[in-house]
Amino acid sequence: MKIKKFSEKPSDLKDRIGAKPIVCYPNTNIEEKNLSILHSAREHLVKKEDVIIPPRDAKTFEVKFGEFFRIESVEGPQVGDLNLFNFNNLEEKFYSGKTRALYGTHLSVGDKMFSSFPYLRSLATITWDTLDWYDYDKDGGSVHDVIGTRCDPYTSKLLNDKDYHYCCHSNLTRALVKEKNVQLDHAEKIVHDVLNVFMLTGFTNDTKQYFMKASPVRPGDYLEFFAETDLLGVLSACPGGDCGSEHSSDVAKCYPLKVSIWTVDHKYLNYIKPSAISNYNRNHGID
Repeated sequence: MKIKKFSEKPSDLKDRIGAKPIVCYPNTNIEEKNLSILHSAREHLVKKEDVIIPPRDAKTFEVKFGEFFRIESVEGPQVGDLNLFNFNNLEEKFYSGKTRALYGTHLSVGDKMFSSFPYLRSLATITWDTLDWYDYDKDGGSVHDVIGTRCDPYTSKLLNDKDYHYCCHSNLTRALVKEKNVQLDHAEKIVHDVLNVFMLTGFTNDTKQYFMKASPVRPGDYLEFFAETDLLGVLSACPGGDCGSEHSSDVAKCYPLKVSIWTVDHKYLNYIKPSAISNYNRNHGID
């Protein structure tokens, strides 16, 4: 936090501050040009499967290229932490930092979820968001963030000197171990920073610290995605419930979440192809 100042202000202060901000990664070349096709296709969706994620727990789910999936509030206000992997290669996983650099602190319709290096391709596109009306509030808060990491037992131990086993990091790890037979050491290394679904967050105006508020999500709200390759998803129902007070707690009221998988006849996708892995030549400058 930039609140402790020990150095003296330079004499040419006015020449050093106030420069015009420039967007680092203009995203016009990756705008979702297929959104109208996807919106037409979603009118013909057929439900394939439901997966219920219990409170303070996580479950895995599989989505094929060309399918849609929804994360839905079903009983009460509840936020979730989402991990996404290439189903055939768990080393290729959602890269929240680069996605944030491309789209901003919070995601919504038309935004893509990019994967880690050296792949850097879109794993999924957000196609519907029943909370897009929230926009940004007076504190700069909004929903579906890619600025938080995930609640984890290591930070909890650091701050409170307590062992807590139902943080989202723990839940996501357990789901991979139990449901996909991934070894614990490997699972914990590939669990990654998340899309905080339904979570209402931002940065404080003074110290720019990460804050949360009670989520506006209610039963029936959902966030919908289109799979641009075969995916393995892992979703944790956060132990903080709506995260209106704390996010690692056995006291907060928590509810289940539902993941539903939807299919559509590929004739409605108008030849949309799976996303392509980056064609950057990694040997450039080395070979």
